Amino acid sequence: MKKLFLCAVMLLLAVCVNAQIMRAEELEKYAKRRYGTRWTDAAKNLAGQLQLDKNNALTYTQVIDAPNKTKTQLYVILNYWYTNTFGSGKSVIQLNDKDAGVIIAKGYVDAIASHTGGLNSYIIHLTSIIKTDIKDGKVRVTYTVPYYNVDVMYGDGILGALESTIAPMVQEKWLLDNCYPFARRDSHKKTSAKALIMAHAYSNVIIDKIEEAVKNGVVGNETEDW
Repeated sequence: MKKLFLCAVMLLLAVCVNAQIMRAEELEKYAKRRYGTRWTDAAKNLAGQLQLDKNNALTYTQVIDAPNKTKTQLYVILNYWYTNTFGSGKSVIQLNDKDAGVIIAKGYVDAIASHTGGLNSYIIHLTSIIKTDIKDGKVRVTYTVPYYNVDVMYGDGILGALESTIAPMVQEKWLLDNCYPFARRDSHKKTSAKALIMAHAYSNVIIDKIEEAVKNGVVGNETEDW
């Protein structure tokens, strides 16, 4: 009986953790509602609002006010949120320093964009760094996409499929300043455009969830009265 109960608890925890991580299909639906389905046009429109940082990474920063909440209270809430959100697979917590009031995690969304060309095919995965600085009454969120992780299947394009060739897969990192819309000439323009919109949409989701946790708690019952 104890073993069955323990298994049930572990399964519930696993479901709760996985439920916090947005899959690519869910993110795409969210992105389409916000920015439409024409990825290239959406990326072009968004380019005027975005600027790469000194490392040529895409970075967003937002300060969330949390009046009447101490650094310790905010740390407990956010530690709980980070643990639930980045506790499995390739989404992991990289730094958790209570005294400094800093939590850093790596977020991962699989296959945010893909394309099959004449010669090659591509699958882009999103890796983002989410840093939270905590102090009395305030939280600062910094969301960064340093590059795109890309699986490139050389020879797996339309022509390669016709010839039934076996395509080797190479993992590459595409720097954003070489990708559309930050670079005008991009041989995989449409794929890069969708990747940017998905990365931007994910930043909205992450920051909104952190703000919700800061203001209302993770499960809504984190009060001093219990």
